[in-house]
Amino acid sequence: MQLRFVGCGDAFGSGGRSNTCFHLTGAATDLLIDCGASALPALKRLGIACNNVGLILITHFHGDHFAGLPFLLLDAQFSRRMQPLVIAGPAGIATRLTQAMETMFEHSSRTPRKFELSVIELAPGQPVRFGEVGVTPFAVVHGNSGGPFLGYRVEAEGRIVAYTADTEWTDSLVPLGRDADLLIAEAYTFDKPVKNHLSLAALEAHLTEIRPKRLVLTHMSDDMLRRVAGLTHTAAHDGMTIDL
Repeated sequence: MQLRFVGCGDAFGSGGRSNTCFHLTGAATDLLIDCGASALPALKRLGIACNNVGLILITHFHGDHFAGLPFLLLDAQFSRRMQPLVIAGPAGIATRLTQAMETMFEHSSRTPRKFELSVIELAPGQPVRFGEVGVTPFAVVHGNSGGPFLGYRVEAEGRIVAYTADTEWTDSLVPLGRDADLLIAEAYTFDKPVKNHLSLAALEAHLTEIRPKRLVLTHMSDDMLRRVAGLTHTAAHDGMTIDL
């Protein structure tokens, strides 16, 4: 199994980084976690075959996590994708996807496709299986617009990958990430509290409860990026791969 950070930036492109998009692959696994606005060019820059991706998990509807979907779907249509695709995310995802597609490319949501597209709602605490991939959504806290907000615990091929998504500290992050082979955690700031976002200090206060086997920090602001060289934890960068 391998996790590749297609994009690990925040909404403002701090440090010139692409919006959030992670690519998880294995012998029978090929999925994306989030698909921010810059995802398609970033995927192509890394040589990732987009039409092989069978599942896309969306954490919430802010543009830096969701707005790449219209471009990805249009590219799939014009490149004659045939393989079925599942897009799964919070309640309301089908409506939000249609709205985004019509905003970006009028009539694109109604254009016939040669591949089957399934759009599925996920609910906190209700595990779902997509073939050999198990997904457990957890409710996280990220404001009042752009939600509902989910973090994910993904089980595939004997490995567990957990992702906090964008969130302030909430106790749901403990079972989400507990003993995971890889925990990808937002660290928007070093120790400054910012509403609806997670600081490294807040995360570190609970790491003995979470006990991830490996921790990688993502979605870092300029404040965090200035401190990367002195961190004791691994900080993601676009294109970085983690072998699981």
